[in-house]
Amino acid sequence: MSRIRVFTGHFGSGKTEIAINYAIDLAKKGEKVAIVDLDIVNPYFCVRDLKKDLEENYNIRVISSNPEYVNAELMVVPAEVMAVFNDKSYEVVFDVGGDDAGAVGLGQYNKFFKEEPYDMYFVINNNRPLTCDDKGVKEYIDAIQKASRLQVTHLVSNTNLSYETTKEHILKGDKYVANLSKEINIPHQFTVCTTDMVDEVKDSVSAEVFPIKIYMLPPWRK
Repeated sequence: MSRIRVFTGHFGSGKTEIAINYAIDLAKKGEKVAIVDLDIVNPYFCVRDLKKDLEENYNIRVISSNPEYVNAELMVVPAEVMAVFNDKSYEVVFDVGGDDAGAVGLGQYNKFFKEEPYDMYFVINNNRPLTCDDKGVKEYIDAIQKASRLQVTHLVSNTNLSYETTKEHILKGDKYVANLSKEINIPHQFTVCTTDMVDEVKDSVSAEVFPIKIYMLPPWRK
């Protein structure tokens, strides 16, 4: 497992939720953790919204653009990002914007990614219209790889319908990503579900189950 992990995927894939849970899991294991919010495309449901909670409750360093500029037309990528490449004591999680435009922000650090191993996870929600078939998924993987000049190393199945997700949705997504993995020769690393559904799906999926808690709550759920 590499020190640097990148989570990317189309809008609505759930990549930010997974990145947050991954960082918290590392912190609970006693690791020194930094999470980098490079989602410069979507100003909603971002890691930076949980900055205080992550820093105070989990001792996770959060590197993100200034919240005061959240409505700017072009989000500013902080120079502080360089700290995670220079300080090798950090276990690092990147949350990257939901399309090729978002991945451009990642591409400016290409030189530093190439200096050590990294894992780049592409998160797939098969219930989203633009990633519901092979053509859409392959196009987004290609676009993100070209924009970032990095390679996707793992696939993550996160097929869901938010709070209406059922076991059948998760199994459908797992099967789809397992088949896609064989076709494009990228390993299917995780199948995601909420913590309360682990027992329902753990014996029926092909990938490692990655249980998550939902942190990014809409206003009416808070």
